[in-house]
Amino acid sequence: MTQEDLLLQLLQRLNEPLARYADLDRYYTGKQPLAFLSPEAKVALGNRFGIMSSNIPRLTVTALAERLRITGFSGDAGLWADWIHNDLDQTSGVAHREALLLGDSYVIVWARNGRPLVTVESAKQVSVLTDPGTRQIVAAVKRWEEKPANVTHAVLYLPDRIVRLKADQVGTVTATGFNTVNEIANPLGVVPVVNLRNSDQIIGDFGTSEIDDLKPLVDALNKSLADMMVTSEYVGRPRRWATGIELTEEPVLDDNGDPILDEADQPVMREVNPIPEGHRAMISENDQAKFGQLQAADLSGYEASVRVLLGQIMAVSTLPAHYVGVFSDNPASADALRAAEASLTARAEARQQTFGRAWEQVARLMIAVRDGRDPAQTGDIRVQWADAATRSVAQEADAVVKLFQAGLLPASYALSKLGYSDDEIAKINAA
Repeated sequence: MTQEDLLLQLLQRLNEPLARYADLDRYYTGKQPLAFLSPEAKVALGNRFGIMSSNIPRLTVTALAERLRITGFSGDAGLWADWIHNDLDQTSGVAHREALLLGDSYVIVWARNGRPLVTVESAKQVSVLTDPGTRQIVAAVKRWEEKPANVTHAVLYLPDRIVRLKADQVGTVTATGFNTVNEIANPLGVVPVVNLRNSDQIIGDFGTSEIDDLKPLVDALNKSLADMMVTSEYVGRPRRWATGIELTEEPVLDDNGDPILDEADQPVMREVNPIPEGHRAMISENDQAKFGQLQAADLSGYEASVRVLLGQIMAVSTLPAHYVGVFSDNPASADALRAAEASLTARAEARQQTFGRAWEQVARLMIAVRDGRDPAQTGDIRVQWADAATRSVAQEADAVVKLFQAGLLPASYALSKLGYSDDEIAKINAA
């Protein structure tokens, strides 16, 4: 396959999911349009309730991402310093959120001044091709636009070389529009791009989003909330009525405040309520006048609908009740909260295993860049994660100390269980 054919295939793969990514972004930001709404209701409501949205998708993504915190690596004592140097203690969380939302995110490893340079990349700018047999990445491309200069840049990553490309227009989607700027050798021998894929399946072109299954449920929830607000606006307040009162008339005015005249040059009049809405007292000189009040609408049906939908959302997303605002009369104990979060914790631990392999590949590339070694000969590197369960520092310390005192854990492992990195453990032992 020629370089032009390879680039075309990568660009097509990059463009294919962009519409899906835009739809997922709308749900993540709470800007998706209202669904399950009849055309007549859309005309009647206009844009008054178009922004009504309960942003459960963002909560689902962040609730998982905040439990995916890398605390260190085993197998190389100096790796954590390079990790911190590249701000990956902060940007790794961005990679997790992107992968959980869009299904994929990427990490590119290269070198700068003899040290590893690691950047977190969006699936909107990076795509890869994998070998069907080994499932290893054989080619990758990163494309971005420089709109003030009306230029599109691209970098083609191959096992033996890195090719920088440029097109003199924005929005270039074909390989023929790019020209080679420069080309350098790739001493690593592998494509320095790692894919963080959120998927429960081995084979697939793209990862899956955590909010794919939530979208119809969130649409239904937003529809119920919008209906409740409309009902509250129109019939939620008791409406007053009166009989035996003569309506008053007032002229219809134009934009300049002048009366509008009919064909006979007479002011066009309209009937208005003689008792304005803001008046607290209703007075009539007619002794036959009667006043009353209609019964207000009962909104409890909407509450039942919202509870049913929240129950389905909790079942699909594994979010506990106290995350989505469903509270009981009595505050739950710490043990009850941990039990309620058990499903969310289990899903977070599964995502740790899913993303852990990718971060170990990143670590091997970082060591290869730092030491000038073959990435396959960097040794056994394992990523260390913070506990995905909700535990207080006192509870965690108490459990670890008891295991240490019983002789079941050595001091170094006990410190790692408490969340200390390899460098911190070394300093503690030295002290």
